[in-house]
Amino acid sequence: MKKTALYDTHLQLGAKIAPFGGYEMPIQYSNISKEHMAVRQQLGVFDVSHMGEFYVKGPAALSLLQKICSNDISKIEVGKAQYNYFPNGRGGIVDDLIVYRLESENYMLVVNASNIEKDWDWVVSQNQDFHAVLENRSEAIALLAIQGPQALAAMQALTPTDLSALPFYAHTTASFAGVEDVLIATTGYTGAGGIEIYFPNDQAIHIWNAVLEAGASQGIVPVGLAARDTLRLEMGYCLYGNEIDDTTSPIAAGLGWVTRPEAGCIDAENLKLQKQQGVTQKLMGIQLKERGIPRTGYEIFNTKEEKIGRITSGTQSPVLNKGIGLGYLDKAYANPQEQVFLKIRDKFCEAKVIKPPFI
Repeated sequence: MKKTALYDTHLQLGAKIAPFGGYEMPIQYSNISKEHMAVRQQLGVFDVSHMGEFYVKGPAALSLLQKICSNDISKIEVGKAQYNYFPNGRGGIVDDLIVYRLESENYMLVVNASNIEKDWDWVVSQNQDFHAVLENRSEAIALLAIQGPQALAAMQALTPTDLSALPFYAHTTASFAGVEDVLIATTGYTGAGGIEIYFPNDQAIHIWNAVLEAGASQGIVPVGLAARDTLRLEMGYCLYGNEIDDTTSPIAAGLGWVTRPEAGCIDAENLKLQKQQGVTQKLMGIQLKERGIPRTGYEIFNTKEEKIGRITSGTQSPVLNKGIGLGYLDKAYANPQEQVFLKIRDKFCEAKVIKPPFI
């Protein structure tokens, strides 16, 4: 298993460590609910250095990205970012990712840790007709996500860049905690606002300590991947391997808004047809009306006890104090407030359909 540059720091903080995406990662430091609520109400910092970073450069960069990415890459201005997925040519998804346009002919792709090798092989294989300049810098770059409503104000002391002036899904390269050329981006996976910062591994401990010190008066806490999961679930964000994978339709997964087949991506005709004709199932939120947690794999039933879907992710929402989940439902039942049931330990538990986010 690989370790991030902050592995020893996490151990010193008493983090519970577990394998994730090929890395030994901090799952929680104190209490998942406490970490979760810190991000919702103040701010928290995540070490997400396990994520992958690919650079795509040169005159052919745009043409390659238009082919392999679902969205219209030509719409990304320098200094902005865009959510995407890689269509796999068979109706499914290789991975989801964020594309940052750093310069006119220089893009950074941030991919999921568990898919780095698969994604890199995919990008390289599709580049044969384009010859863009590719660089995999995944193991050289550290990434911290500083998330929460107080994040920008607390981190402002560490950079001369006016963080409040950065629009959502924008980025700039600036000094941060005395380190030059840090990429500061208003992206994230929590729905709580904040920034993500990219920098060399050898600066990780220094920047981590500076972030904790700068955020101390605002109540910053280190946050593990368990709370990262509960935070993204409250927002209804997809997780690769759960909601989306090589077999799932991106349109069924609710990713039609980042699907621009007219830009010429792989699977364009198939995706265009799905957008026009619709799909048989849709990914929706499920909220239990009684005690319980919708676990991955639980079956969803209608009032006649007929199976109509399955849960892909679930948790106890710390904000709502209710069991929530994401799941695929037959289209006829994918309506907000629709009454459905989950079978939990041989008992049918009443739930309702929610259009995410839950909060």
